[in-house]
Amino acid sequence: MKKENLIWIAALMLALFASCSGAGKAPEAKRVVLIGLDGWGSYSVGKAQTPNIRKFMNEGAYTLKKRSVLPSSSAVNWASMFMGACPELHGYTEWGSKTPELPSRVVNRHGIFPTIFQLYRDANPDAEIGCIYEWDGIKYLVDTLSLNYHALAPDYKENPTALCEMAVRYISEKKPDLFAVIFDNPDHVGHAEGHDTPGYYDKLTELDGYIGQIADAVRKTGRMEETIFIITADHGGIHKGHGGKTMAEMETPFIISGKGVKRNYCFDHVSMMQYDCAGTIAEIFALEQPQAWIGRPMPVFE
Repeated sequence: MKKENLIWIAALMLALFASCSGAGKAPEAKRVVLIGLDGWGSYSVGKAQTPNIRKFMNEGAYTLKKRSVLPSSSAVNWASMFMGACPELHGYTEWGSKTPELPSRVVNRHGIFPTIFQLYRDANPDAEIGCIYEWDGIKYLVDTLSLNYHALAPDYKENPTALCEMAVRYISEKKPDLFAVIFDNPDHVGHAEGHDTPGYYDKLTELDGYIGQIADAVRKTGRMEETIFIITADHGGIHKGHGGKTMAEMETPFIISGKGVKRNYCFDHVSMMQYDCAGTIAEIFALEQPQAWIGRPMPVFE
């Protein structure tokens, strides 16, 4: 067979594969805001009064079938989300991991497994990158040397609005290019009152209001059209705990909305793991993933 025919057939097969896969061209948006809700199980989405979250779902793409890595607890899953890999590779394996219990398969120049923050920093040295949180454990997982700004909010029990206020102020003043805001609830309510309880749903409604304020802050900067929002979680829960293997603990929402994202698109039919969050953000920014990453971009782009 002639070489020209082989090339033509190969090109046709690639085109057919892309068409069948449902993958679209990544939007290459200018900004991403990731909002994390610790302990937010997918089981709660249909029951909660969360109009802002519902609006992002209607205007974007979502799955309620994203799976946590094991164990279904905090540090190991936030690490997987930020590091694009499973615990067997990044090495953070426990609820409160501050350093890897297993040697990281690779480390970057800062001595930590590569994170999405470091990838974006390397590609955009002048970018504004931030992460704020209510749980101090987050700072060990984000490669703070790649950030312009990171901060722990005051105790939310004494000042429940503090993290939201910090986020609004940072957005207004610095207009970040990549920004993660990690709330430590509804996890604490889940431990204190229980998952799937009135108190748990009341907390989700409260958090939904904070999400609305964060979105409004971005809108007021005039950059809403060039920002992609991601709302997700590390794990769910059952009764007053988590860490086990029930689907209430393992399944978490992933919602993505903004420029170039499909609208009102449920992709529950696509297998998504925690580390695919980093892969999807890397696709948005057209970043080359490290070989050690196993995260994949989700087919959510038009």
